Amino acid sequence: MTGATGPGDPPGEFELIARHFAPLAGPGAFGLADDAATLDVPAGQSLVVTKDMLLEGVHFFRHDAPASIAHKALAVNLSDLAAKGAKPLGFLLGFGRTRAQDEAWCAGFASGLARLAKASGCALLGGDTVNAAALTLSVTAFGTVPQGRMVQRQGGEPGDAVYVSGTIGDAALGLALRIAPDVAWGKALTEAQRAFLFDRYLHPQARLALAPALLAHASGAMDVSDGLVGDGDKLASRLGGRFEIGDVPLSPAARAALLAEPALIETILTGGDDYEILGAVAPQEAQAFEQAAREAGVPVTRIGQLGEAGGVRLWCNPDGSERAFTRRSYAHSF
Repeated sequence: MTGATGPGDPPGEFELIARHFAPLAGPGAFGLADDAATLDVPAGQSLVVTKDMLLEGVHFFRHDAPASIAHKALAVNLSDLAAKGAKPLGFLLGFGRTRAQDEAWCAGFASGLARLAKASGCALLGGDTVNAAALTLSVTAFGTVPQGRMVQRQGGEPGDAVYVSGTIGDAALGLALRIAPDVAWGKALTEAQRAFLFDRYLHPQARLALAPALLAHASGAMDVSDGLVGDGDKLASRLGGRFEIGDVPLSPAARAALLAEPALIETILTGGDDYEILGAVAPQEAQAFEQAAREAGVPVTRIGQLGEAGGVRLWCNPDGSERAFTRRSYAHSF
């Protein structure tokens, strides 16, 4: 057992679990008092598993609010489940912490985690905590789909329409403003527009409400995490495809930024952190998919079409010309 800690000290491992994480435990987690959990999968369902890691200085800033960091850590995994058409079931948390994660920080982190876990129906099942040189978070999330029905990334067929949810580029612009708050194009934005872009970077919204529509109507889907262009290439990796840049949905804040600096179109299309859903839908399913998305309250926009196997993947400007990119997506460097 660890000894008692002061209010400004990091809580000991067992204090941390009992005080902050055990209240988040779901059925089968035994109050986080055991070394393992049980996970019951309903009859006729398949288990869907996804994992994402977040590292301080890469996926969030050191001084971001702990509740926001917690939200992002879980939300990016829920976004993967949504793209697969899955219903969340639970998650595991790996927590590599430094001495900066004191009692108040951990309380804020747990509160942010609890809010999203409750809202999404995705309870904490267990995990591990260790000392680390920098704050490191690893979440493994579980969901269910009807057996054999998971929406795969590359399930699309030639002629399928390509849709994207929400708006694209907001998070990448928010990050750019965090890095360079006095950049010229940023001064063209209202305070409300800047705040919107910051929020889209800090608090991605997993499109879980769209999961049933994807399950019923999509032939392929993935979430947009590394940039729309690069992820569009992945969706169509075994096929050709044509994507219309002029049809990509933008928020008023992104449009204002683009008006001030047209070169930002590359940041918008390739910057990543959108956590929207990119899906392929067969022509005969398109109308039903759009209707289901409307009923779910999730805006979707058609931005392209998949081509024949082995074809090229084109991203076209509004005048029909092909656009070349300095880079097509975010990628970790090693």
